[in-house]
Amino acid sequence: MAALLFLLLLSISAVHADEGPYIGVNIGTALSAMPSATQVVALLKSQNIHHVRLYDADASLLVALANTGIRVVVSVPNEQLLAIGSSNATAAAWVARNVAAHFPTVNISAIAVGSEVLTSMPNAAPLLLPAMRFLQSALVASNLDKFVKVSTPHSSSIILDSFPPSQAFFNRSLDPILSPLLRFLQSTSSPLFLNVYPYYDYMQSNGVIPLDYALFRPLPPNKEAVDANTLLHYTNVFDAVVDAAYFAMEYLNVTHVPVVVLESGWPHKGDPSTEPDATTDNADTYNSNLIRHVINSTGTPKHPGIAVPTYIYELYDEDQRPGALSEKSWGLFDSTGLPAYTLHLSGSGLLLANDTTNQTFCVAREGADPKLLQAALDWACGPGKVDCSVLMQGQACSEPDDVESHASYAFNAYYHGMGMGSGTCYFSGVAAFTTTDPSHDTCLFAGRYFNFFSSVIIEHSIIMPYCCINCST
Repeated sequence: MAALLFLLLLSISAVHADEGPYIGVNIGTALSAMPSATQVVALLKSQNIHHVRLYDADASLLVALANTGIRVVVSVPNEQLLAIGSSNATAAAWVARNVAAHFPTVNISAIAVGSEVLTSMPNAAPLLLPAMRFLQSALVASNLDKFVKVSTPHSSSIILDSFPPSQAFFNRSLDPILSPLLRFLQSTSSPLFLNVYPYYDYMQSNGVIPLDYALFRPLPPNKEAVDANTLLHYTNVFDAVVDAAYFAMEYLNVTHVPVVVLESGWPHKGDPSTEPDATTDNADTYNSNLIRHVINSTGTPKHPGIAVPTYIYELYDEDQRPGALSEKSWGLFDSTGLPAYTLHLSGSGLLLANDTTNQTFCVAREGADPKLLQAALDWACGPGKVDCSVLMQGQACSEPDDVESHASYAFNAYYHGMGMGSGTCYFSGVAAFTTTDPSHDTCLFAGRYFNFFSSVIIEHSIIMPYCCINCST
């Protein structure tokens, strides 16, 4: 049993180290008709959502998440911060009850300590770092520190003068807390958790920030924001805020702490008189563009090509949240699991959203290693039992005569032949989803004439793939 546990821990470590860009989802529970834990996890599994953040460490949800492979960020609620930040023993008991008791069957990846403590609970701020250190010590004692990171989510409002990003700095009054906190993150190889809400930046700018700039909409070059110090061009608020965080950390001599955006999104409903831009169209636009931006590893102007993992706020509309109508309307789904609106990602190449075109295809990932593609193609046409005769010379799909085109046909045929099941468009990471029909001339891809309604959120990075290359089954 000990050997089996060791091997499982090794496999988890390998997955974590090799993980590419990903989108996660926050799970709030302020619903008058909160689904059961098993219903929540059933929705996550049906949508292939592989990263979630809980606002606590709810035991029923953790039990339901066991053996799913879903990576989980558990949280210490603000109201527990005083006890944990004052007692090493309390922190150790919290880790034993909420992490060690569930790991590794629950793939817990991080502990989020509090929520925006520096801005929402300034009086408790001195306890934040002690709480993080106590929790880290408990993880070390449990031999879990290599698998579970400790961080704390910050509001982006702790960054002052965020444009130009190169001149951004953290609120100086927070330096006595932030400086050692950032050094702690650096020493433990933990990320800076940041909540980034362009919706609020836009609403509070009194017209200074254009709506298109907040929504990731394409801008003409003369409308892009240029940092005069670095000459970097910014086309959206999200990138500017993330880079401002990087520059602000550099100002405090911290350079090796990655940013993970723990919350971001856009409300799909609001009071028309006071929240006119909280609409389904804008929520669709923002979240669709955000997903594309992250999954395509666009990165930021300061760190191009380096994806910023991001968790969308949130899975469900929370009708019991206080405040304006928009506060209750950030969810991707209602409490019954129906989409609150449909995301549009047609033509994005990768798909992580409701299939609004009623067509989903599986194709070779752009830029994939040709040798890996060939191996996956051989598997699909062999053990995968795809009829690849149409790829033979002179047949309908023989042209273009290259491995990427042939692999796309075979991957898609396998994906549809397996009922578009979870993991059937993976092929060791060289396959990707698209809503753009790859059919051409007389070469028709499976799914072209298949009409269906899919409310599936599909993750391109599947931790436990359904199919592998050279597997025995």
